[in-house]
Amino acid sequence: MSAVSAVSAASVGGKTEAAGTRTASGAGQPPDGTGNGRSDVDSWTEWPSREALSREGLAVGRRMLGWVGRIGGLVGGLWATFANEHLSAQQVGTVLAVTAVGVFAFAGFIRSAPRMNLRRSLLWLTFAYVQAILCGLNHAPVMGIILMCGIALASIQRLPIIAAAPFTLIGTTIFLAVVPHDVRNWGNAVTILGLGILGYITRQDWEARAQTQRTLSQERALRTAEAESAALAERARIAREIHDVLAHSLSAQLVHLEAARLMVEGEASREQIRERIVAARRMAQDGLLETRAALSALRGEFRPIGEFLINLTADASAKLEVVGTPRPLTAEAGVAVRRTAQEALTNVRKHAPGAVCSVRLSYLDDSVELEVVDQGGSGPKGGSGGSGRGELASSGSGLGLLGMRERAELLGGSLEAGPTQGGFRVLLRIKG
Repeated sequence: MSAVSAVSAASVGGKTEAAGTRTASGAGQPPDGTGNGRSDVDSWTEWPSREALSREGLAVGRRMLGWVGRIGGLVGGLWATFANEHLSAQQVGTVLAVTAVGVFAFAGFIRSAPRMNLRRSLLWLTFAYVQAILCGLNHAPVMGIILMCGIALASIQRLPIIAAAPFTLIGTTIFLAVVPHDVRNWGNAVTILGLGILGYITRQDWEARAQTQRTLSQERALRTAEAESAALAERARIAREIHDVLAHSLSAQLVHLEAARLMVEGEASREQIRERIVAARRMAQDGLLETRAALSALRGEFRPIGEFLINLTADASAKLEVVGTPRPLTAEAGVAVRRTAQEALTNVRKHAPGAVCSVRLSYLDDSVELEVVDQGGSGPKGGSGGSGRGELASSGSGLGLLGMRERAELLGGSLEAGPTQGGFRVLLRIKG
């Protein structure tokens, strides 16, 4: 008898989960379809990739269609067997038992293939192959052909082709040689071997899908690394801002506390000492406010830089000049201008107390400049950069100019600082 039509429908339907158009990632890849650059010889001797053998990335619809095809092929084969053959109860039991053992052996092969153990996989396939022959010899040729189709398809999909192809060809030849004469026809042979060819096609589809999954995994890893890098950079930026705020605040407090100490040693009046202590307390409060303001500035929520400089220069008794048309600055540029102005004016109080100080903010075409200049002062030589040594010059870390310069360079700008005739000059130039 001929079972070509029944077997083709059942077997092809049972494996359609892997068939379909190859993904775009497989286009232009080597013949193995993995995108790994393997040669034709390697693709015939190597196992499919683990990603290809897994079901990751496979659509739910295709999975469901695959299971429907398997169950439909099994039920269709049993129906064709019992409908076309008049079997006794013992023969029916034999067919069911042999079919169950064959399905069990085939499932064992499917489970063992991802472990890439060739000997174990071939043993499971041989066990299933024997059950296919027994089906053909026990009045169930349709079930035997269905098992052979499944073996041909799955072996090419899951084993090295150099082992799967000879196994399929030899197994098909032996099967057709021992089954009854009415099963030996070219239609059944073409069906079994055609399913082997379909297995090779679906294997390429699996590898293309695996390459897509690998690419997606790499992209996810890259995005995760970029997010972590951005988070670390943001943490470093926040830490730098808080550090600068606290350094400025504590340095200013040291100025007032050192002045209070000198007043105590000089037996100054109680009211003068009290004023210095109150000023130090106010600086501590301002430091807390500045910390909150710095965090707000990082979110772009700080007040305009011009307004900030007006208040800052008023407290420091400095002259402010704004040149150009004011415009909003970026958060980073605004914070840099704020911190530089604060640090420069603090240095004036420390190193050149009583100096005449002027602050000029210039809005240029593609940048902004901040210039702080002081003249005179009670230090021996004057100057906020430390060229002179006022009585409060020893307070603080002495790293203010270095911190301002590093901040400017991080933002692609520059900072110049040095003595002038009778004073000191700080010039910040930054994009903004």
